[in-house]
Amino acid sequence: MPMLLFRKDDMTLLGGLTIGYIRRGAAQSCMIGYWMGEKHAGQGHMLAALRVAIPYIYGGLQLHRIEAACIPDNWKSMRLLEKAGFEREGLLRKYLKINGEWRDHMMFSRLPEDGEFGKMVGP
Repeated sequence: MPMLLFRKDDMTLLGGLTIGYIRRGAAQSCMIGYWMGEKHAGQGHMLAALRVAIPYIYGGLQLHRIEAACIPDNWKSMRLLEKAGFEREGLLRKYLKINGEWRDHMMFSRLPEDGEFGKMVGP
């Protein structure tokens, strides 16, 4: 379920957010992925998008667990996930092949009991 983020005043494309790998049955979970245009990064746009997406995932899609993974040296992405209430779970060794190289990723997850979107940390 891909979504694009546009700035409200001039409709400039800022980035994108995808809700994917939706698993029903016993898992009731999904994986989110996101990207942000370099000149728009660090301005709170993706956190604002997550403030909309997270309640939709729990309420609209009726899922129980949200997962996200990022490269361990991408501290900005890890900080974003922590601000959005995600918990770090551990290292996924050689998880994805990026530019021809298998890269480790840090796995994060968020559960409904981790708090409402309005109680997420910081801007």
